[in-house]
Amino acid sequence: MSYDPPRPAGRLLLTPEDREAPERVRRLRLLGVGRHPDPALDAFADRLADVARTPYAMVNFLVENGQVFAGLHAPRMPPAGAGTTPGFARFQPRDHGFCPHVAARRRALALEDVRDYPRFAGNPVVDTYGIRSYLGAPLIDSTGTVLGAVSAADVTPRPWGRAGLETIKATAAELMRRIERSAGDGLPL
Repeated sequence: MSYDPPRPAGRLLLTPEDREAPERVRRLRLLGVGRHPDPALDAFADRLADVARTPYAMVNFLVENGQVFAGLHAPRMPPAGAGTTPGFARFQPRDHGFCPHVAARRRALALEDVRDYPRFAGNPVVDTYGIRSYLGAPLIDSTGTVLGAVSAADVTPRPWGRAGLETIKATAAELMRRIERSAGDGLPL
């Protein structure tokens, strides 16, 4: 882990080092994903939001200078309890959100209330979008490279439990199979 300089509000956030970046970028290019929004990945995020019953769901790829939400389900206007920022940016720096931590951990992460964790409480998405709970799992390809994460987030604290963890892990594995199959067949997702 590396320490980033303090944020404007005096917050100190830990952002994981990205040692897999060169291999990840190569794999993302080879698989043809991770550069732009993809309607098929948006539809996948829509289904995940429905299953998880959350206002936010993402398919996130970690790229050279940050992260791209190639699949996104987000409300047009912030839900009650959220921050005041409408929409959700498709590109964000690595220190925004929780997916870079999922990638570094190489395993699922469930945060019932992000404010209970000092490392995450000061994350910009907490204030900007009002994110209070998070559930994510890494997208690990057949070479063992972590490409990004699938995740669901809510503006209220919630217990995800074992069922939530199993669902997000199965969702990540399903999507990774689809991505590799479509790249191998040369077909869209």
